[in-house]
Amino acid sequence: MKFKFNFRRKHYRINPETLQLEHVEHGIRYWLRRSGWYLFGGIGLGVVFFYILTYFYPSPREATLKQYNKNLTAEMEVLSKQVDQMQLVLADLAQRDDNLYRAILGAEPIPVSVRMGAAQQISYYDSLARMTNTQLAADLQRKVDILEKELYVQARSYEEILELAKNNEVRMDNIPAIQPVLNKDLKRMASGYGWRVDPVYHIRRFHEGMDFSAPIGTDIYATGNGTVTYSGWKQGYGETVEIDHGFNYGTRYAHCSKRLVKVGQKVSRGEVIALVGNTGKSTGPHLHYEVHYMGKPIDPRNFYFYDLSPEEYDRMVQMSSNMGNMMD
Repeated sequence: MKFKFNFRRKHYRINPETLQLEHVEHGIRYWLRRSGWYLFGGIGLGVVFFYILTYFYPSPREATLKQYNKNLTAEMEVLSKQVDQMQLVLADLAQRDDNLYRAILGAEPIPVSVRMGAAQQISYYDSLARMTNTQLAADLQRKVDILEKELYVQARSYEEILELAKNNEVRMDNIPAIQPVLNKDLKRMASGYGWRVDPVYHIRRFHEGMDFSAPIGTDIYATGNGTVTYSGWKQGYGETVEIDHGFNYGTRYAHCSKRLVKVGQKVSRGEVIALVGNTGKSTGPHLHYEVHYMGKPIDPRNFYFYDLSPEEYDRMVQMSSNMGNMMD
């Protein structure tokens, strides 16, 4: 049996009046319209399949690029976190530099504007973000620029400090540099410098020194070479010794039980100048110790660098910050 295909099929319709099939002849407009629907339908279906295939089934090259971008983004995020950690370490070095090393040598702290450097125009980073199409790259570039400038300034500062140290041997012998009582294990520190609760009046008051609890009669040492400028009773402080170390530095030792030096006497670092007591406004045997620079009290914890290792210094800073009450 043979089949014949008739590509010119005839179209019929039912006449509603006669209820008979009638042959229908379609004009050119009908066939053009029908061909157009097929054409546009096919194109639309093709576009849909194209986007489905490209979105859900990328080419091997596209898949490789996407994985590369994903890995690159992850690496940049890790690098950004590492830069953040480096900036924290550098900030700690800068704080020690300004508050310890430069203060000891009488050098002015480096202004923040100098440490940070002249910031580049924001438009530069905006343009970088537009070029790379990722804010992460622009942010990382900014951090690296700042870190590079800070490292340069810090290196120059250490060079300056080294030069100052070479030319200031006498100064280094005079300025306070040890704890005023034997306290290697840091167990005698009772209260730090700053706002504290007054043990008598129970109000917040600024504590201008550090308190070291110790038995009555414990030796008190001069923390640097100098000349005794006061040795006697002082209101609130009890038996007190004050030393002028030169170079605008001075120290005060209060609540002593006994004074062992006289006004005008020359003393050396580590020399016993008094004994711990409980005189004056005091709630227990202890030494109240102050460091003054240019006539104003400053934080004594920055002046124990001959006594403490970096680890012990960090521990002492943490302990003194947590001490909420003072003993005088």
